[in-house]
Amino acid sequence: MLASDAYAQYNRNKILTASPAELTLMLYEGCIKFINIAIKAVEDKDTQKANLNIQKAEKIIDEFRRTLDFKYPVAKDFDVVYEYVGRRLVEANISKEKEILEECATHMRTMRDAWKEVMRLAPHDLASNRRQA
Repeated sequence: MLASDAYAQYNRNKILTASPAELTLMLYEGCIKFINIAIKAVEDKDTQKANLNIQKAEKIIDEFRRTLDFKYPVAKDFDVVYEYVGRRLVEANISKEKEILEECATHMRTMRDAWKEVMRLAPHDLASNRRQA
């Protein structure tokens, strides 16, 4: 087995065995990664790569919004942030402004860090529940 095949299999297994909370964390990490790639692409004047990665980040934001459970009051707050970041990503994709992407990355890192804290404080509750935020 090639190293790249082994790595791909490892990643598949990681996703298949992750709890809903861990999957949410992976989505935050992915969104931040795609925004960072887009920032680098904007710096390099690679508009096609920037566009592709901004769209990937937008899809993650859309997934977050679709899966919010509004029976929890905090979901409304999360939705406000996701809606704002989603709108800013569209603006960044149109303008290719690095500063907008950096702002989006900052918001998503804040959300990720808050989610990590939730995972730390309520590990057993999150392991068994459907993704809530």
